[in-house]
Amino acid sequence: MRAGRSPAESDTRDRIVRAAAALLQRQGYEGASVKPIAQAAGASVSSVYHFFPDGKQQLAIEAMRYGAEEFSRVLERGLSSSPDPAEAVAACARLQGGTLRESGWTDGCPVAVTALETVGRVPGIQQAAIEALAHWQGLVAAKLESCGMDPSTARSLAGTVIAILEGAELLSRVTGDDTPLNDAAVHLAQLVQAALN
Repeated sequence: MRAGRSPAESDTRDRIVRAAAALLQRQGYEGASVKPIAQAAGASVSSVYHFFPDGKQQLAIEAMRYGAEEFSRVLERGLSSSPDPAEAVAACARLQGGTLRESGWTDGCPVAVTALETVGRVPGIQQAAIEALAHWQGLVAAKLESCGMDPSTARSLAGTVIAILEGAELLSRVTGDDTPLNDAAVHLAQLVQAALN
């Protein structure tokens, strides 16, 4: 909780950020306006502007950071699920598929969707996306390095892993089927295993 903010204020702000992240996942930046975000959060529009005086752009950046942290937790869970890096990376794809399936294919990560929709137009959002992607890449690279892969190869391969996971998530959301993420799990494991040999 930020200094000077009451527990109730912190709760309201957190609800607003979570609601914004959910709407960004489902409707994108252009489709998510302040009024529906406030309604979904059980807050007033004036509360949204109280916490986010710069409006939707500022709120979207915070929502992306929240969504990025959620995806980081999925990655961390998958990466820690096995000492074998190939199996651990595959687990990330399978976990992602399970999360999407449970949400009815609506609750993917808001980072890529929002960034692609606003690239070149909303610099703060683009920067938040760059930071999220770099963080995810770092998580995967750290797992690969812990198994003896040299840092340069680990970083490069980790970028490929994230690209495949993001692409497979998109395909799974569009088709309403976790086959793309299950296929990604198989091929990512093969890719990591080949890089380690």
